[in-house]
Amino acid sequence: MLETVRAARARGVAIGAHPSYPDLIGFGRRELDLHPDDIRRHVAAQVRVLQEICGREGARLSHVKPHGALYNRAARDNGTALAIIDGMKEVDGELILLGLAGSEMDRAAAQAGISFASEAFADRGYGDDLLLVPREQPGALIDDVAQAVSRAVTLVTRGTVTTLTRKELPLSAASLCVHGDNPRALELLRALRAGLESAGVRIAPFVS
Repeated sequence: MLETVRAARARGVAIGAHPSYPDLIGFGRRELDLHPDDIRRHVAAQVRVLQEICGREGARLSHVKPHGALYNRAARDNGTALAIIDGMKEVDGELILLGLAGSEMDRAAAQAGISFASEAFADRGYGDDLLLVPREQPGALIDDVAQAVSRAVTLVTRGTVTTLTRKELPLSAASLCVHGDNPRALELLRALRAGLESAGVRIAPFVS
């Protein structure tokens, strides 16, 4: 975390916390069905550690994005999203929640009176409910770089995404996610930037 904060600060990159269920073995991608009070407590603890590191390094923690199974649960469940927000507020009430566009996280942020930044996924499949297709299902992961870039350009320039059933649905997002554990992540990021800029899109931070 310290190395990442230092690298981000040196490059002018906004820093966000990525709290998850306390599930190191499952990399936070297993549903633990924790009580909202436990979710609040774990989120606050994880965010606080990163904020303290940022403080020591003269950097600013700007946003929070839940990870893995916790993210997917918060996208569907308003109570979970509010528990995450409560954990954020324990640390810093000015933090921005970064979450799935049009999801319960978006609605919970409005309820709680905090800033929300909507995101979409360049390398994940969408269902007709505009939620992410579970990783164990076919079509959940998009490995083809050209396909991912094409989808991202369409999303940004036309405000739509094509679901697994080939429906083209409206979707607006301020940020695009690429998973760092994708072996082709760096290749995809470079291709995404080139594709978006070729389409006339100006890339800028969602935080000031």
